[in-house]
Amino acid sequence: MDASDLDYRARTRSGCIPPELVSRLLERGYADVVELQAGRGEWFCALAWARLLGEQGRQADALEVLAPYLATGWWTAVVAAAELLEGWGRIGEAIEITRVRMEAGHPMALESYTRLLARHGRAEEAFSLLRPHIDEPSLAMTLVDVVEGAGRDEEAAALLTGRIPDGHRCDSPWCCQGLDPDAAIGLLATIRERQGRIDEAITLLRTRSVTSVNGRDHLADLLARHDRTGELRAYAAAEDDAAWRLVELLEECGDVEGAITACQQAHRPLAHDPNSAVQLAQLLARHGRGNEAIDVMCALADARNGDDWILHTLSDLFLDQGRPDDGLAYLDALAAARGGEEDWDLYWIRLPLIAAHHGVDDAIAQARSHPEGTTWYAASHIAELLAGAGRIEEAVTVLEQHASQNGHDLAGYLIDLGRIRDALAILQPRIPQTPALSNGPWHDDPPF
Repeated sequence: MDASDLDYRARTRSGCIPPELVSRLLERGYADVVELQAGRGEWFCALAWARLLGEQGRQADALEVLAPYLATGWWTAVVAAAELLEGWGRIGEAIEITRVRMEAGHPMALESYTRLLARHGRAEEAFSLLRPHIDEPSLAMTLVDVVEGAGRDEEAAALLTGRIPDGHRCDSPWCCQGLDPDAAIGLLATIRERQGRIDEAITLLRTRSVTSVNGRDHLADLLARHDRTGELRAYAAAEDDAAWRLVELLEECGDVEGAITACQQAHRPLAHDPNSAVQLAQLLARHGRGNEAIDVMCALADARNGDDWILHTLSDLFLDQGRPDDGLAYLDALAAARGGEEDWDLYWIRLPLIAAHHGVDDAIAQARSHPEGTTWYAASHIAELLAGAGRIEEAVTVLEQHASQNGHDLAGYLIDLGRIRDALAILQPRIPQTPALSNGPWHDDPPF
């Protein structure tokens, strides 16, 4: 085994049995196949098999399964083994195998090692190891998490305060190298909140330049956690992500009407903020107001005709409400407004509606009549319709015509049919041998 090869196959899910199909093998009663493949370099089989052995109390056997993968030094295998050991209560061994990789210089090992230490009463040691790395964002976050158990909140706060220069605020995540001031402010606010100094945390967060990261606003979340609904309402009037946190809070508290009202007030014109309309529609649908949700999405689809993700959401709503005929009529009207012809990426959205209203055979016939109906990507959608109707063998026949592009789907259906050898042949294609060089200096065939 080779760590680079293992990592490539695990990341790309290529040339291997992916985790969802390992689960499928186990669900269909093919544990013997998983066990066999675990010993043949199939990482996801090895991981699943080791977990099963551990659940059966066969910890030594589980570690033996993982041993060849650990021997490569592959970090993913180290993390998996450490998690198993920790779950079994073998804390010292979990710490040791993580420490070895940390001392070897693996870039992700220090975070895992120190978190492991902190979880098991060694937070002081973890803090000492992390302190020199306060300028590295991920390790600074780890430090703030582990100091809670070390009683070193004020030392961590002092380190963070030193990273918040007076008179300067970054206007983008790339402004400063290392830990930027906004990140330091957020981490310092986390410490103050943990200490019960809520007003200080709020004051700190109001000094940030960038208020949201990945759609979450730290200040809005803090206000929601501490039932500061009035302050959250005021903040939400100016910040979109805070407005959505207010909607979430009201829904969590059972004030559905208030959440809907806040949602309607929050969203900007549909053409500028389609996410808001979709969130409103989903909120309505969650609370039994599916037809109102459809009305919201229809208005959005009219404003942004041709956005596939919007049409997918709308189509699903029509299906959920038992209105496939209305959904088809609406999609037809939108298509006509675009000129009548649709590429496959838009056309296939109607297939579940056709199947629900006219039957699977009609949906398949219409799919095949499309100019792109014989492509590999159309085959995937046609096979899904067949499989949904319990016609697995027909789904396999469709996908076999495009096996190289639809390998995972095809293998899954073959597993359902018990054709394990055929499934493995697709998932584990043979790598052709490099032809041997001839004795002469010139070659007519590669390699030259």
